[in-house]
Amino acid sequence: MKNEKIKLFLVDDDVVFLKLLEIEFLQHVDFEVETYVTGELCIASISHNPDVIILDYQLDGVDKSAINGIQTLDKIKAINPKIPVVMLSSQDKIDVAIDCMHHRAFDYVVKSETAFIRLQKIITTIFKYKKMEKELNWYMERM
Repeated sequence: MKNEKIKLFLVDDDVVFLKLLEIEFLQHVDFEVETYVTGELCIASISHNPDVIILDYQLDGVDKSAINGIQTLDKIKAINPKIPVVMLSSQDKIDVAIDCMHHRAFDYVVKSETAFIRLQKIITTIFKYKKMEKELNWYMERM
């Protein structure tokens, strides 16, 4: 199996947090990272075929008229429902998490000092699911 890098889109209007997240992921050789400060920019680049998108819930810090994270999530899912999207928010509220899950987010992470570790674990889980899915499809094709 070839050792391909995981293409990761990071979408956050907090440019400092975005840069910190990008640096964290780039320290791990298995990631190729593209960063965006608005949902619109992310959607405009969706043809780059990200493996995972980490998406901020708010997204109006750079451009007040920018679409929010949920609207961006809906657009991503309309274009390609198979792309796993992990929502990120500074709000530790259960209704925000539930809202994200209703819109087909893979998971929800609260911005904190442990956010990066949680994101890494979630991405590992996503790729375990994808590997199992491929193996199951391979097996089913041979039955």
